[in-house]
Amino acid sequence: QVRLVESGGGMVQPGGSLRLSCAASVRTFSSLTMGWFRQAPGKEREFVASIRWSVDVTYYTDSVKGRFTISRDNANNTMYLQMNSLKLEDTGVYSCAAAWGDVVITTRPANYNYWGQGTQVTVSS
Repeated sequence: QVRLVESGGGMVQPGGSLRLSCAASVRTFSSLTMGWFRQAPGKEREFVASIRWSVDVTYYTDSVKGRFTISRDNANNTMYLQMNSLKLEDTGVYSCAAAWGDVVITTRPANYNYWGQGTQVTVSS
């Protein structure tokens, strides 16, 4: 069992920055493929970014490329999402997700086994 807890959400003006964290309660964090998803009001959950276990390759949805950076600290069982140049359309509940081993298609929510409760990110002027 893996417990995921997000933190770092909040309200920020357009152009601002936030750093989200996802802490995992597991001994073998380095064996997890990790991802960030978000859901805006009235919309479906969408993929934001992911980092694979075996090759440490990162993926981003097109709308956040160049603005968001996903990273992981295996020593501290934590994943991060640095979000810069935030836009109004980045508003939503951001959730982290985890899957054992190497997940090739990291954009699909069904490929993840564990989910956090989510943290609210609001971009507003």
